[in-house]
Amino acid sequence: MKAIKYLLALALAGGLMTACDTDIENDSIQNPKTFSDLYYQNLRDYKASDHEISFMWFAQWSAQNSMAVRFNGLPDSLDICSIWGGGIPPKENTQLWEDLRFAQQVKGTKMLYVAIVRLGVEDDSHDFKKVLNQGLALPKSDPMRDSLINKAIDMYALYYVDQVFDNDLDGFDADYEPEGDMLTGTNFVRFMKKLGEFMGPNPDQTKEERLKAIQERFGTEHNDVNKMLCVDGNDNPGVISYVNYYFLQNYSGGTSYGRAWPVEKCVFCCNEGDNWDGELKEMYEQARWEPAKGHKGGFGAFYGQRDYFITQYNTEPYKRFRECIQIQNPAVH
Repeated sequence: MKAIKYLLALALAGGLMTACDTDIENDSIQNPKTFSDLYYQNLRDYKASDHEISFMWFAQWSAQNSMAVRFNGLPDSLDICSIWGGGIPPKENTQLWEDLRFAQQVKGTKMLYVAIVRLGVEDDSHDFKKVLNQGLALPKSDPMRDSLINKAIDMYALYYVDQVFDNDLDGFDADYEPEGDMLTGTNFVRFMKKLGEFMGPNPDQTKEERLKAIQERFGTEHNDVNKMLCVDGNDNPGVISYVNYYFLQNYSGGTSYGRAWPVEKCVFCCNEGDNWDGELKEMYEQARWEPAKGHKGGFGAFYGQRDYFITQYNTEPYKRFRECIQIQNPAVH
């Protein structure tokens, strides 16, 4: 598992082959090279294989004044990217979407929509919020109250499903930080199960049932039944079987996790956003750590794009992040 042997020349740290498929990735990130078809095929094969993943919450992509804040400037071997800090990129920004699609379709990086899910604080103009308000206005003794609340939760889940499918993204990262919001406990489980009708490893649904649900909502041209469903923030073991990965916010370092969660779903994430100018020992520790049995889900970073910046500890763009990918999944030559 630690070495994907059939990818003989794949340097997992983010790029290895030029047109000859023998050299390492060009260090000049401002002027990235065009690599061979074999390079990109090997890259996609690696990401489709069974391995511990690398993950990043990527923000500041709207600036585009540097490859540091462009999707195509991310490390080639980054497995999953949550598009953080601005919602869905605007369609009129064609350069941004070209970058995103190249990373997604050619490099095989999974692009997830991410949002803090708090139903109670959403704008009242949303249909789901109007239904919720109707339900909350009823006395607790009224049976219609729970019915309307449940309907609002389902509508809220479908709102995010639509964002993913309408923008051809690869899944959803539910940032679950209720902090007093009503979308917690069993309500959050209901929310995730509704999302799970369209994405994630839903154990209650066949692929045929999922395809039918997708095509009834989005049309017969949609046939991707393998979109991902992930969660970060608070631990809710009731959603484990519906989730591909749990992105743990172990921002101060360490590899603690809720023992109800299988470690192979746990991706341990440091806070690179605040610590980009340091040694980032936390990220190295999380990339290096292995459980006593099995394997972890992987490692990741919040505001990972800040590893692009050159410091005394980071002599070239994304050097530390690439080194951690190599530590976790050493390349086989």
